[in-house]
Amino acid sequence: MHEYFAFALLGFTSFFTLINPLGVMPIYLSMTADLDKEMKKRTARKATIVSFIILVLFAITGQLIFKFFGITINSLKVVGGVIFFLMGQDLLQARLVRAKISEKEVNSYTNDISITPLAIPMICGPGAITNAILMMDTAESIVFQGILIIVISIVCFATYLILLNSTRIYNLLGETGNNILMRLMGLIVMVIAVEFIVSGLTPIIRTILKIE
Repeated sequence: MHEYFAFALLGFTSFFTLINPLGVMPIYLSMTADLDKEMKKRTARKATIVSFIILVLFAITGQLIFKFFGITINSLKVVGGVIFFLMGQDLLQARLVRAKISEKEVNSYTNDISITPLAIPMICGPGAITNAILMMDTAESIVFQGILIIVISIVCFATYLILLNSTRIYNLLGETGNNILMRLMGLIVMVIAVEFIVSGLTPIIRTILKIE
């Protein structure tokens, strides 16, 4: 029982840290600023559901998919890092652009942003995907695998609740607090981006140079 709890705790803390719902909030609020309450809720729900499906999919079949397409997790880290860096740069300057959309475009816009960039790569980024693959690989039995899937669902649901209440959280902080939080999160996102890029490029460069 202790092993199960330790595994679940490790999974929860690692996924929650890597997904970082508080870091997703500024982008979510900025991109849904012109949507009504119901559409915001729908966007958050779809983004977290898509993220859950992707994480579970990669946890179960990640190794096979990567081998089949000849893709390495290091390449994913580099691409994800570049995307994160660009988003972090916007956050750091507190200049996320609010999209202006018409009523006819609302449904299409909601579907688009709920998948990219909210689900991929903000919620379900290379770090979370890598963590899902590695933790599933270390799961010693079906029980551990089940625990991992339950933990992923709990973290995704917690992310959904945070996004759903993000307006209240931001209202408590105020405009100045929002800008400060946005810049801090931008800095954190850029640091994470650099870590992803470096950790992804290092083994690639070693392979090219044939350094053991």
